[in-house]
Amino acid sequence: MKSLFSEAKLGNLTLKNKVVMAPMTRSRSIGNVPGDLVATYYEQRAEAGLIITEGTSPSPNGLGYARIPGIFSEEQTKAWKKVTDKVHAKGSKIFVQLMHTGRIGHELNLPNGAKVLGPSAILAKGQMWTDADGMKDHPTPKEMSKEELNQTLEEFVNASKNAIKAGFDGVELHAANGYLLEQFLHPSSNQRTDEYGGSIENRIRFIIEVAKAVSTAIGKDKTAIRLSPYGAFNDLFPFPETHEEYSLLAEKLNEIGIVYVHLVDHSSMGAPTVEPETVKNIRNAFKGTLILSGGYDLDRAEKDLTSGNADLVAFGKPFLGNPDLVTRFQKNIPLVSFDQTTLYTPGEKGYTDYPKAS
Repeated sequence: MKSLFSEAKLGNLTLKNKVVMAPMTRSRSIGNVPGDLVATYYEQRAEAGLIITEGTSPSPNGLGYARIPGIFSEEQTKAWKKVTDKVHAKGSKIFVQLMHTGRIGHELNLPNGAKVLGPSAILAKGQMWTDADGMKDHPTPKEMSKEELNQTLEEFVNASKNAIKAGFDGVELHAANGYLLEQFLHPSSNQRTDEYGGSIENRIRFIIEVAKAVSTAIGKDKTAIRLSPYGAFNDLFPFPETHEEYSLLAEKLNEIGIVYVHLVDHSSMGAPTVEPETVKNIRNAFKGTLILSGGYDLDRAEKDLTSGNADLVAFGKPFLGNPDLVTRFQKNIPLVSFDQTTLYTPGEKGYTDYPKAS
């Protein structure tokens, strides 16, 4: 049997296989609450040993995109319980990805009283879809005060506690793809002059504080993180200290003892290739589980698992049109391509209506 289909340990959990469903925004949560359709979507894909949900905001301020879910209210927490129950009934494990969008957002997508925040008041190039008024330029974010930093950290902690209440097996902190936690890492988006900006040690400080606080609140074995060194999403690009910064970050995360690092390589989507030396440094520094993702097919996944480069492999796009992806891999059944036009539209079309192989 191929290594991909064999059981794996993840902290205290046993996964039925080494296939991970990567987090992918789908914008189906009307009113920022995941409904029955969302529960069906994840249930259909519970052949994966581990599912990581779409980015889910820990805060009203982090709901930058239209129709993304949150997990800061009682209503949202109860709604997620339906999802975790259905996934667990199929023998899969599920982590919620906590994604605060930071400066990537628009006021028209936020609830009343919420603000677009960032490490510094630096505009991200690009536009954002709003249901209210179509495409809009990103606004300049408000630079976070110390009070707002403390409040945001508490929001991550409270969202993590809600996740455990909702039946999740853990949380993945989204420190990738240009969102709030990664915005602290980049000198282009973080030009603070306090202890959260300037040096590498200062730029990684907020991520480390959040990871420590969440680990203390819910347990190290339930706390994880996603990183995208050398990514190019949301107006954040590689910088001269990328290798050094991510190497140090991996050391500090290892000291905390979180359960996994999820490393994504976006080169298959046009971003620079992740430097092999950086991946090697992270692999050597971090002793927990390493998940690799980014443009994987079955053969490449098998190669990285058997060589020891990865402990688990995450697949994103293949899961969109193939809810039974693991079966298709095992039986060598051709994969179905997904409909690009319905990635972020409301409703079941292009979401829960992809057929399983007969």
